[in-house]
Amino acid sequence: MVTTSTTSADPGLRTGAVTLQIRAKEQVADGVVALTLAHPDGARLPDWTPGSHIDLVLPEGTTRQYSLCGDRWDAYTYRIAVLREAAGRGGSAYVHDQLRSGDLVGVGAPRNHFPLVPSEKYLFIAGGIGITPLLPMVHQADLLGADWQLHYGGRTRVSMAFREELTTAYGDRVHLVPQDELGLLDLDTWLGTPRPDTKVYCCGPGPLLAAVEKAASSWPPYALRTERFTAAAAGPVPNTPFEVELRRTGRTVTVTPDMSILEAVRQAGADVLSSCEQGTCGTCLTPVLEGTPEHRDSVLADHERSAGDCMLPCVSRSRGDRLVLDL
Repeated sequence: MVTTSTTSADPGLRTGAVTLQIRAKEQVADGVVALTLAHPDGARLPDWTPGSHIDLVLPEGTTRQYSLCGDRWDAYTYRIAVLREAAGRGGSAYVHDQLRSGDLVGVGAPRNHFPLVPSEKYLFIAGGIGITPLLPMVHQADLLGADWQLHYGGRTRVSMAFREELTTAYGDRVHLVPQDELGLLDLDTWLGTPRPDTKVYCCGPGPLLAAVEKAASSWPPYALRTERFTAAAAGPVPNTPFEVELRRTGRTVTVTPDMSILEAVRQAGADVLSSCEQGTCGTCLTPVLEGTPEHRDSVLADHERSAGDCMLPCVSRSRGDRLVLDL
């Protein structure tokens, strides 16, 4: 997973970040490099679970979010993989062209909005660089003795990161589907019959996620869990303002159609951490005390949206005239 934002903070001083060193940089597929990160002093790093991602704060001040795809039992290194994005904002190009082994970068503590839940069976579906959060999930499922399969699609075989690592370790449980050789992933075959004992995890580009959601529409609730590269398309923003009360300070602000809730509450003095500001990283997750949020993020699961007790103010709105936030 990768989303984008910018910050002018120094990598070592940014709130919530520590300075790590690039211990290795290797080409793992056409257009994909993997970075191995470690503390300069060899200190232990915070633990993480499959599905976690970190903020990577580049030396020129840009922040990107990347899924951890290394060995979660290795307490001293993190591994991420970065796809060169031709239409990106320059972050991936900087990683590919400028970063070198030995360079220092800022790294935020791991966060997980895509956790692996217990199940007897798993079906993993990856598209392109979407393999990164699924890689440690596959390792975990195998370690626990669960029944699992991975269906992994990509443009070409050489563009599919970690393909040799996966096939060497797991053999015929891994199904590689290069589009130029075999066409698109056969989702109807794998998802056509609902299986109550199976959890489906999918990460990849928007069209793949939409196709998976359609193919799995008859599966039990919460059987399918997805993670997006970018936020899902949102509906039109209501043309009317609404009020947001900051319960801790007692202040009330008016949110107009041309501003986000995050912008409004910051203008009122609320110190809310954020990163991607596109509804994909979860950094700005905020408790909702009253009112009904209109969720426009790509982080919260359906049951979390239904509960209505939290929201991502960077992209989400209010369904009514008033929200009360725990700020």
